[in-house]
Amino acid sequence: MSGMEKIFEADDARVRASGRYPNDILFGALKMFQPADGAGPRVNMDTVLLAHYARIKPRSRVVEMGCAHGAVSIILSRRTPSARIDAFDINRELIDMARENARLNSAGGVSFFVSDLRGHRENFRPESYDAVVMNPPYDEPGRCRPSSDAAMASAMHGGACTLSEVVRCAKYLLRNRGKFFLVMRAKRIAELFSLLHEHNVRPKRFRMVHPKPGRDASVALVEAARASGDGVMAEPPLFVYGPDGEYTEQLLAAYRI
Repeated sequence: MSGMEKIFEADDARVRASGRYPNDILFGALKMFQPADGAGPRVNMDTVLLAHYARIKPRSRVVEMGCAHGAVSIILSRRTPSARIDAFDINRELIDMARENARLNSAGGVSFFVSDLRGHRENFRPESYDAVVMNPPYDEPGRCRPSSDAAMASAMHGGACTLSEVVRCAKYLLRNRGKFFLVMRAKRIAELFSLLHEHNVRPKRFRMVHPKPGRDASVALVEAARASGDGVMAEPPLFVYGPDGEYTEQLLAAYRI
């Protein structure tokens, strides 16, 4: 038995003893503890697509804002092991879960901690990261009926931050020419681009994600850069299902490590 197999065997024994079981993600390449259904954010297609869309360079410094239970950062660490990744969330229970997930998946290059992005000037040094990654809340108070669960309301309905605060924090954390990767509800892309321009974080490329050909886009994947020139590339759309009703190769590629 290899050293890595022994590590996983020990982890599995500890998990069985606890009475809790992680979920397989990325075709079983990783295991993740997550909140129960309806009790907090869980890994979904947008999580996986964002991690696949982010172009993280070797040995770069990366921060994930609002990391929840750590799935995006752990996937990025697996794909770019030399990157140094910090990840934070306002919810302490989710950070505890993220740390457990990092141990379970041997993600030693990721550090998880509790922080509020609205206090970025007090908690972070300016221009200290090469890349910022976030799956921000798709809605904001007043635009939707928030979940009764606090963690879900924060993750999905903007209970802890607005889109403007997200962009402002990203700009503060990024070095000049640093990249900001995010996924956003498609119908808010014009609002997002306006905020990015306002804060001199210019959109560089984006890709619309459609359930299938002939259907409106549901979300958009976006890359922006701090203090960069104008000019944005609209990439070919990504379809979840093809005309045959099966998952497309474009989607399946995002699920492979």
